[in-house]
Amino acid sequence: MVHDLHTALRFLADLADNNTRPWFEANRGRYEEAMGQFESLVAALLTGVGKWEDLEGLTPKDCIMRIYRDVRFSRDKRPYKTGFGAGIAPGGRKSGRMGYHLHLGPGGATMVAGGLWDPTPLQLAGFRNAIVKDAAPFTKILAAASFRKHFGTLTGDSLKTAPRGYPADHPHVDLLRRTQVCVSETFADSQVTSPEFPRLALQSMKAMKPFLDYLTEVAARG
Repeated sequence: MVHDLHTALRFLADLADNNTRPWFEANRGRYEEAMGQFESLVAALLTGVGKWEDLEGLTPKDCIMRIYRDVRFSRDKRPYKTGFGAGIAPGGRKSGRMGYHLHLGPGGATMVAGGLWDPTPLQLAGFRNAIVKDAAPFTKILAAASFRKHFGTLTGDSLKTAPRGYPADHPHVDLLRRTQVCVSETFADSQVTSPEFPRLALQSMKAMKPFLDYLTEVAARG
């Protein structure tokens, strides 16, 4: 059963205002309660996603990301992330395989996302080569009613011009210019704290599946 997520959002909101180790340690009990709520949510999503993906016995702990920030090479020395994250994919968050990303955060920051966020050169080449060869399978995915309902359009960064080695006059040069190929759906806090939220998140993930399946296939070609 998924716990009420009000407590988790309140903790994360307070953490954003008090992002220090002394405050975190003084509120560790709140953190553990909030994380328990998030783990319950992830467990429910694993059950749902497992109906259409082989998740190979994943547990929430395989998916949930650490709240501690790596500040070694960052000017921002705040020690903690101000949201909870989980990567639902075969092999878990560290697998490097395409999957569904869940971010829980207050103030409308909760989202379900996925795609080529930090692609390798070979993955990006695989996507671009597939578009040059035949863009129709991908544009059909983007035009599907379920995709448009949940995500609208692609997100992520693009080059200003066609990448080197690709035709500038290609009819889908906007896709070739992409350096990130991602989608996301955000949720209001009122949706997140509703008993319906696991169902809403699963609907988003199910709508994302054809998109992720396509990227998994073409990115593997390099």
